Amino acid sequence: MKQNKKMVDAITSRDADFAQWYTDLCLKAELMDYSDVKGFIIYRPYGYAIWEGIQQDLDRRLKATGHQNVYMPLVIPESLFQKEKDHVEGFAPETAIVTTTGVEDLAERLIIRPTSETLFCTHYQKVVNSYRDLPKMYNQWCSVVRWEKTTRPFLRGKEFLWQEGHTVHASEAEARKETLDILDIYRDLGKDLLAIPFVTGKKTEKEKFAGAVDTYSIEALMHDGQALQSGTTHYFGQEFAKAFDIKFQDENNQQQLAYQTSWGVSTRLIGAVIMVHGDDEGLVLPPYVAPTQVVIIPIQSQKIEVQQATQKIFDELKAAGFRVSVDDSNKSPGWKFAEYEMKGVPVRIEVGPRDLEQGHVTLVTRYNREKHQINLDEITQKMPDILKNMHDALYQKALEFVENNTYQAKTYDEFKAYIKKGGYVAMSISGEEAELMIKKDTTATARVLPFDQTLITELCPVTHKVATQTVWFARAY
Repeated sequence: MKQNKKMVDAITSRDADFAQWYTDLCLKAELMDYSDVKGFIIYRPYGYAIWEGIQQDLDRRLKATGHQNVYMPLVIPESLFQKEKDHVEGFAPETAIVTTTGVEDLAERLIIRPTSETLFCTHYQKVVNSYRDLPKMYNQWCSVVRWEKTTRPFLRGKEFLWQEGHTVHASEAEARKETLDILDIYRDLGKDLLAIPFVTGKKTEKEKFAGAVDTYSIEALMHDGQALQSGTTHYFGQEFAKAFDIKFQDENNQQQLAYQTSWGVSTRLIGAVIMVHGDDEGLVLPPYVAPTQVVIIPIQSQKIEVQQATQKIFDELKAAGFRVSVDDSNKSPGWKFAEYEMKGVPVRIEVGPRDLEQGHVTLVTRYNREKHQINLDEITQKMPDILKNMHDALYQKALEFVENNTYQAKTYDEFKAYIKKGGYVAMSISGEEAELMIKKDTTATARVLPFDQTLITELCPVTHKVATQTVWFARAY
């Protein structure tokens, strides 16, 4: 067990230094590595496999609701990017620009996409002519570049992977429904795949996406009490359609401006999984997104009965569709136990000669580190329930953490005390003036306007003016 302890000690404790714990884990669990350009990370196979799991699940959900995948160019002509004023102002400080080929300067500078609204809009302007062409519901999987000053693996980088959906509709009602339907898909992705209870709601005017009429968000609460914006959906109305002249002929042969939406989640979700579920021993991966769901570790692997039992378990689990691997390397069992705990593999099966004499193996569930004796012939049959119980327990634990760290403030002093503790603090405010004062005083930002807009107090505790909206605040990444 000395080796086990040494491995665990290599990770900083969450409560000692949460930021260092996170960085340690990203590197030591082999999720990523730093590249030679600051802010651009290397996705190692284990980290990329988590993203692939998210991608495959979400892609299935989007296709089931009629969305199609496309791919837009990496670069945007600067003149095109300038067509939507508010949008450009929102992204201008973050844009990377290509000015030369290395041989000669370009006739027009090219923006490396920070997002692709303008590209989709010019395409839609060409292909949308009649109401019969609508709706167009496109999505793309790609990377974007935003020249962030402060970067952290998966959470904020100069380049990150994401999906961005862009849809165009004939009516406001249809576009608004799309915006909220996607929000529901994101929330369900959190619950069903990532075991994360997302808080959903609308962004304040100050926090909404540049160029949007309304922005909605999914927010996750990390172990350190800070919130993480984990995805957004935007109702654009006709703002981009006006700028890009996206019109169609309706049933009455009248020209109409189209209505649009945009939405996306990114590799930031990997960061959310790490920080919501991880512990001092390492990652704790929800079983449905874990690249390896079961690792089999033979004890005394030179023994023929151990080899045969290991192969039997592996073959049966793999045939049943589980993601399973065997570690029969010459490293010690203690080293392997610590390694796979750190990597967050949901289930470890130890196959040793003593257990086999009794007709069973030892099964360890990562999330609670409990050991179970399980009959050799029942492993595959019981595995679906083992994984489901694990997923449900992780979700429930995360949900209870949100509930236990969500407060209502009736005074500004109460608000400041709660924010200092960490978590969400709901307060009814008078508007942007109060929002700015709160950010200046506490560094907390407005996360969402909850859909239930019941006022907590009649007056805003910050400005003492009439309260007009209830907002959930938190310190955030």
